Amino acid sequence: MTDAIAADPADTSTFQDDGAAGSATGIERRLAEVLAGVVRLEQVPPHSHFFNDLGADSLVMAQFCARVRKREDLPAVSMKDIYRYPTIRSLAVALSDAVPAPVPSPHSLVEASAPAQTPATQTPATWTPAGARAPAATVRYISCGMLQALFFLGYSLLTAFAAAASYAWISAGSGLFDLYLRSALCAGVGFLGLCAFPIVAKWILIGRWRAGEFPLWGMAYLRFWVVKTLIRTSPLRLFIGSPLYVLYLRALGARIGTGVTILTRTSPVCADLLTVGDGTVIRKDVLLSCYRAHGGLIQTGRVTLGSNVLIGEHTVLDIGTEMGDGAQLGHASSLHGGQVVPAGERWHGSPAQPADVDYGRVGPADCPTRKRAAYGVLQLLSLLVIWLPLTMGAASALLVGVPLLHPLLNPRSVASPAFFVDALIISSTVLCGSTLAGLLVLGTVPRVLNRAIEPGKVYPLYGFHYGIQRVIALMTNRKFFTTLFGDSSGIVHYLRYLGYDLSRIEQTGSNFGTEVQHDNPYLSSVGTGTMIADGLSLMNADFSSTSFCVSRASIGPRNFLGNRVAYPSQGKTGDNCLLATKVMVPTDGPVREGVGLLGSPSFEIPRTVLRDNRFNHLRTGDELRRRLAAKNRHNAATAGLYLLARWSHLFVITLVTMGAANLYPSLGAPAIALATVLTFTYTVVHFALIERASTGFKAQQPLYCSIHEPGFWHHERFWKLASVDYIQVFNGTPFKNVVWRLLGARIGKRVFDDGCFLPERTLVTIGDDSTLNAGTVIQCHSQEDGAFKSDRSAIGSGCTLGVGAFVHYGVTIGDGAVLAADSFLMKGEEIPPHAQWAGNPAQDMPGSEIPLEDHPEADATHAARPHGN
Repeated sequence: MTDAIAADPADTSTFQDDGAAGSATGIERRLAEVLAGVVRLEQVPPHSHFFNDLGADSLVMAQFCARVRKREDLPAVSMKDIYRYPTIRSLAVALSDAVPAPVPSPHSLVEASAPAQTPATQTPATWTPAGARAPAATVRYISCGMLQALFFLGYSLLTAFAAAASYAWISAGSGLFDLYLRSALCAGVGFLGLCAFPIVAKWILIGRWRAGEFPLWGMAYLRFWVVKTLIRTSPLRLFIGSPLYVLYLRALGARIGTGVTILTRTSPVCADLLTVGDGTVIRKDVLLSCYRAHGGLIQTGRVTLGSNVLIGEHTVLDIGTEMGDGAQLGHASSLHGGQVVPAGERWHGSPAQPADVDYGRVGPADCPTRKRAAYGVLQLLSLLVIWLPLTMGAASALLVGVPLLHPLLNPRSVASPAFFVDALIISSTVLCGSTLAGLLVLGTVPRVLNRAIEPGKVYPLYGFHYGIQRVIALMTNRKFFTTLFGDSSGIVHYLRYLGYDLSRIEQTGSNFGTEVQHDNPYLSSVGTGTMIADGLSLMNADFSSTSFCVSRASIGPRNFLGNRVAYPSQGKTGDNCLLATKVMVPTDGPVREGVGLLGSPSFEIPRTVLRDNRFNHLRTGDELRRRLAAKNRHNAATAGLYLLARWSHLFVITLVTMGAANLYPSLGAPAIALATVLTFTYTVVHFALIERASTGFKAQQPLYCSIHEPGFWHHERFWKLASVDYIQVFNGTPFKNVVWRLLGARIGKRVFDDGCFLPERTLVTIGDDSTLNAGTVIQCHSQEDGAFKSDRSAIGSGCTLGVGAFVHYGVTIGDGAVLAADSFLMKGEEIPPHAQWAGNPAQDMPGSEIPLEDHPEADATHAARPHGN
């Protein structure tokens, strides 16, 4: 659809059956017929508002859009059209007046702005639909998995020998000073060795990356996976946000200028294809890996950022993207394959488009090169000279000096009951002690450190204040505690304890989910009556290439925030707003109140729908107090079960450790390697059993209920007990599919999963040979104010979900379809087979994924593989 709509959407005039009016009348009649069938009415008045008058919601209207798309006598309708033209009359006018034209894609934007190519240099564009390539042979799929397992075993054995040798040499020391010197030397050599290993492995196994593609599960992919795994587990990731991390990326082959600040934890795997100019800032939670998986292939491509570029938080940069000098990309945005942001321009949205918003809100400060170098040197020295030796020395001192821990070094016989009693005492003491000590530290140390930070004041990077702010953010974002207290009445008290300003609390028992993060809790405010789902990120800190400042991020009262919302300190929302999942919060224009916001860039939608008001009687008065008391009891029991599950896991791990100590005198280092493998294997089995037990070993069923009903409380218990942090270790391996099946998901053959997350495993179906990129989410639930809804979602065979894509509940994706990077596929949507959808919210966009053949860096054969050794 075009934006040039001549008719007023609110026009209530009667159409005449001639010309465009006749066309509009015919479209109106057919649209009314379709909608009547969806909402189950005999007829739909042309002026009735979809949401306010008919009581429909986005799920119902998504079904309406899907039915319209199946009608050959009607033009396609997207959810954005539904919200823009919320009556049959206005929608018909818009559809009849729209100029038939293909939906503009990121590729077409690039072609329009790129210099014309001569026929001699032009590369023919060919599109290969996902799933059209022959699927990887099962034997190659299994062989790759076996080699990946052997690599894990070999790496475990290598590190075990190194640990055993280090321990023996340190233990041979005499005197406190000698022990310190030995600990420092071992720690330094070990740390530097672990840092150098990924770099050496990359240059030996890969050489220099070039833009190209290679099939999954082959030898080229195996080398790629080994290097990716080593890079993303390197201890140098501890220095993200430091000049040392920039040096690490340069050693991997990245072309990075001076004065660059990188805060994202996602390391670029194909670093040779990353170019970053002087003074560029890449903020946290940015996905830029210089590769993507697509239709059974790994495709590598360049990401080029000019000088003084600013990349906002929660963004995705696909391969083949470029930003000119001084360009900006706003938060919650993305560049799709082939998009180019010209020099000096500011873009936002998914896919990004030009915008008149300045995201560079921090003035410069004095931060010379020598200051950056000094900061990096001090970081490295403090780690090697102080923290690592003290950690190793403290661990040794505890094991030797605390009688309670002696069984870890000198365990009793495995056949003795005392062996198990010792493990019981140790595991209980460690869990309880670490939990209480952690709460005590979180409530005191960051609060004292925060006194050194003044809100609104611009500080130079890589100085004392920068270090303080980094420590505060690191210490106060502890996932263990947000998981323990989240989805219960306890979360508001925990966040207040951290420093949040929550005004007068109206307790719902689900004011916050289990995932909430911030830059500074003491500058985080949430108004009365606001509810927040999982994934909130409060952006309290702003950065330039030389400076930073912290400021208050305030969410108004009576709001509801969906999943994956990044809320900036300059957010322009006030009272009684609905912020939908993955919405881009506006930072310019008037303050929005009493409306809903959806999409990136965001647009207004109804704050609520009539259907969800059916639970209003449960939200007030005696009924709320009664149900809240029952919910609190249920949530308290769930928190107890969560701690019990953690303790039982720690208990068995303690048994394994003591057993390894028993075997060490006879086996040596292999005993440590065996303990590592057993620990890892047991972790998978343990949490799988806990998760399945939380649902009574039954598949979950679709729900539509209030958050104050037992059905939702059981779902909250499932979320809390379903710990899947460990599953990310299996990314890019066949074992990921095995674990998903163990957890109840219906996963087809040879599915490639590079980092997908499935909150409700048993409600998901994924077909054969589908490709799931890093950061993708298939979420089969939604919570809005006091209503909870869940339903099944089905992904067909040969589908591709782009990097950072988000799929909601009740969704059907046809075979061979493609969902582009960072797209948000709304609940109830249906993507036809072999279609290409993109955007937030997603809609049909043919050509939105750029074929590799169009990348100027691709070689002539496009068969490419890692170059060099």
